[in-house]
Amino acid sequence: MSDVSPTDGSPREGKAELQVSFASFLVSLGRTALEHLGDMPETESRADLDLARQTIDLLAILQDKTKGNLDAEEARLLESMLYELRMRYVKRAGASKA
Repeated sequence: MSDVSPTDGSPREGKAELQVSFASFLVSLGRTALEHLGDMPETESRADLDLARQTIDLLAILQDKTKGNLDAEEARLLESMLYELRMRYVKRAGASKA
């Protein structure tokens, strides 16, 4: 493996190699949804429910399109992530209407 980052050509001095997997992809999308919900400390004041809903819907599409192709751990991760994000969305959407 090269010591140069493939994205910007800069050296990777001391950076751990990131493991790319379907689970890490799901976690990345989940974090994005949390940011859009304003559930991350750095994004609390910038919630965007439309973008949150879009990201949650994207995860639901992935769940539908990958049904039967995920291992048990990936399927559980996606199911629990969708449940938690949907509950947070409903709570946040209800609070914004009040």
